[in-house]
Amino acid sequence: MTRVLITGFAPFGGESVNPSWQAASLVAAEPPTGLTVTAAELPCVFGESVDALRDAVRVSAPDLVLCLGQAGGRPGVTVERVAVNLDDARIPDNKGRQPIDEPVVPGGPAAYFSSLPVKACVAAVRAAGVQAAVSLTAGTFVCNHVAYGLGHLIATELPYVRGGFVHVPWAPEQVTDATAPALESTTVARGLRALLRTAAATPAGQDLKVTEGAIH
Repeated sequence: MTRVLITGFAPFGGESVNPSWQAASLVAAEPPTGLTVTAAELPCVFGESVDALRDAVRVSAPDLVLCLGQAGGRPGVTVERVAVNLDDARIPDNKGRQPIDEPVVPGGPAAYFSSLPVKACVAAVRAAGVQAAVSLTAGTFVCNHVAYGLGHLIATELPYVRGGFVHVPWAPEQVTDATAPALESTTVARGLRALLRTAAATPAGQDLKVTEGAIH
């Protein structure tokens, strides 16, 4: 059995729900065959979120870590390829912290690439009937903070663990504009189960050799 830790965030920015935690909870409640899945909710707070991630890793001893975050406005599940060593918050976090042009880890590398097979993961989500894409930016808010923190944790302390970050769209109950993109959390969870099965079955360092790049 492959042990998986999946995380989502607490609501932030005045929202009453966070679809990342909704989806993480659903996947943990009904995990893919062959995987044991533990879910952990992270605070939407700089610093504390990575501390909570570290604690969850210590308790669950995972083989794979999948961190989720909300990306309102994106139409589908987006698998992040890179996290940068930069906190630059457009809005305050849930404790009012708003770092500007600060490193996630002082002295750390400029960036970390996901150690998941991002293109194979995207293909798996699409095959499950859920819109998906590779993303080349996780922003500079708490999502990127956790994505980079996870990469640093793996690089410095947990070389036997693979992990990465995925953004999910708004849930329908968060959207008042009928034209705004949203996905039911059950739909997101279906795609994430397919992603996890593929990530667990793909050997480290391997991925699909297909184009998923961007011009801008």
